[in-house]
Amino acid sequence: MKSILSFIFASLTIFQIEAQLFTKERVLNNENFDKPLLSYGYYLGLNSYDFNIDYNSNVKDIQVIKSMGFNVGLIGNIRINDYFDIRLEPGLVMSNRTLSYSGTYFEGLIYEEKDLEREIRSTYIHIPLLIKISTKRINNIKPFVVCGISTALNLSSNQDNPEDNSQGNFRLVKNNLFYELGIGVDLYLTWFKFTPSLRGIFSIKDEHIKDFDLNSPWTKNISQMQTRGIFINFTFQ
Repeated sequence: MKSILSFIFASLTIFQIEAQLFTKERVLNNENFDKPLLSYGYYLGLNSYDFNIDYNSNVKDIQVIKSMGFNVGLIGNIRINDYFDIRLEPGLVMSNRTLSYSGTYFEGLIYEEKDLEREIRSTYIHIPLLIKISTKRINNIKPFVVCGISTALNLSSNQDNPEDNSQGNFRLVKNNLFYELGIGVDLYLTWFKFTPSLRGIFSIKDEHIKDFDLNSPWTKNISQMQTRGIFINFTFQ
């Protein structure tokens, strides 16, 4: 956590230093853009999801093969003052991960090559509630950090599926909770505000569901399994 916070504040400092290079007074685009109490927008982005896995015994780690996913959603912003905003960002997040097992998990068992991998496709309804902390606007840019909590409904969880890994289905819980930390910069353009941002999300719940067979090679050695990921979002307001 300390490393993450240090990275965020160091990045914000860099934003401010770079901004100082452009402190020569310029024409302000959308000078009153941030004045209304309520504002709205939408975002598009990419994600890379991973799992943090804790084990019951010291066996070779399960490898998580990551793929790029896609995010899309809406933004509702409540202005507190020039430096603080509260944001609700409901959206749809699609991700894909593959768990790759070593043969040591199946020692003494008969298995096929396909048993060594489990593809996990997830479609989340993702709802973050965030606090946005901004610096002073410098000409047409305003760096910020963002933090908060979120909940997600996994529409592809397989939580209620009566078939487990013995039939090829790795099951996850349907509802999850996360905390989120990120950085970004508001760019005030002629007609709208454009905001690129980078955000990390971290699950605070154990997500995996044990197979019915307590000695299942796919879940027996997993003590805890939590999603972590990176979002790159592009916001238009």
